[in-house]
Amino acid sequence: MYAKIESESLLYIKLNQQKLGVEEYIQLRDAITNDRKVTDIDRNLILPATYIGSPRHMHEYAQDAITYVRSYGRPDLFITFTCYTAWSEIKEELAHR
Repeated sequence: MYAKIESESLLYIKLNQQKLGVEEYIQLRDAITNDRKVTDIDRNLILPATYIGSPRHMHEYAQDAITYVRSYGRPDLFITFTCYTAWSEIKEELAHR
C-alpha cells in the first residue's frame, strides 16, 4: 500500500510540473544554459522540497543545520536515546509542564 501511495504521489508531481512552478527552479535554468539539451527537458522530473527524500528536501535540511550552527555555535555533543513513554520518571516530568 505504501508503494502505491508513493507511486500516486510521484505521478501527481510528474503530471503537475507546471502547477508546481518547476520553471522557476534555478537548477533547471542552469541545466538548459549549460547542457543545451532542450529536447530532454520534458523527460526530466523535478521533485519539490516537500517530497521527502528528494535532493531539494535534503538541501533544506542541510541549510537548516547550517543556520543552527550559525545561531548557536558548533555542537559539543550529539546525544540520542530511546525511552518508553510510560516510565514513571517520564510521566512525572511531563506532569509538571
